[in-house]
Amino acid sequence: MTKIATRKSLKTKTTAYDVSEHLRTPEEMAAYLNAWLDGAPEDAAGIARALGDIARAKGMSQVAKDAGVSRESLYRALSAEGNPSFATILKVAKALGVRLHAQAAPGGV
Repeated sequence: MTKIATRKSLKTKTTAYDVSEHLRTPEEMAAYLNAWLDGAPEDAAGIARALGDIARAKGMSQVAKDAGVSRESLYRALSAEGNPSFATILKVAKALGVRLHAQAAPGGV
């Protein structure tokens, strides 16, 4: 009888990537939001999630306080299922210390 050599199973451990752990400076936070605004300007949910990532990096409780909303409401509004009002987006952006910018779209009228 011939023995068949088998490889020992290799296990790879993975952890969830959390971008908020890597947003340390106001410049990094602004660059991250700009990447979303430039790369996916029609993705309102993605842009709201990006604001949520930045808020978690700064501290959701403080951002909620500065924006004048409850922490729970802010988590809900900036989640994947959230649908924040534009007023909420503006309050959060101000609380985060970031500005939204407009520029003419290529080929725009």
